[in-house]
Amino acid sequence: MAKQYDVLFRLLMLGDSGVGKTCMLRRFTESEFDPSHISTIGVDFKMKTLELDGMRVRVQIWDTAGQERYQTITKQYYRRAQGIIFVYDITSESSFQHLMKWAGDVDEFAPDKVQRVLIGNKSDDELSRQVTKDQGSKLAETYGMEFFETSASTSSNISEAFTRLTELVLQAHQRDVDNLLGALDDYLDKNALEEENESEGTDVNTHKTCAC
Repeated sequence: MAKQYDVLFRLLMLGDSGVGKTCMLRRFTESEFDPSHISTIGVDFKMKTLELDGMRVRVQIWDTAGQERYQTITKQYYRRAQGIIFVYDITSESSFQHLMKWAGDVDEFAPDKVQRVLIGNKSDDELSRQVTKDQGSKLAETYGMEFFETSASTSSNISEAFTRLTELVLQAHQRDVDNLLGALDDYLDKNALEEENESEGTDVNTHKTCAC
């Protein structure tokens, strides 16, 4: 079966329980929104393939539980991630304040080259807002991250945020990707040459048989 993508990246979603990580993920990967789902237990993931710069990029997006009791489990996934999505709820100041702890964990456990974006979710609930857009933007600037406000309910900025992180990861790993694709091209060229040589050998043998 032909490979359905050129490169695979792993993205990890981090943030307190209830900020909407699972709803964001389902909206991005399945174009669905279900506010009645139960909290994630441990870790779950979904896949989506994007077309970027002429490449088929498969992203494996890990949705982690925000509860304290699961954080020992989720930290095991930090080392394997190429991209991190920090999520807070704009209607919950505590979820915003806890981002420093999440960012500290990433600094400690994630690879140095990991790419990050900050997302303030539930932007459709403006009447209940506790964290201003300016606060989110300034925190993202402090950590050197790009910032988005999203709504899983209305789909606002969901695709843009996930796609942008994937672009950043692709750029950060471009040399590795080029080397991988170069090696793949060499492998395919070698196989094609071997098949051509085998075909020519078969033609010669066939000709000799007919001449006898």
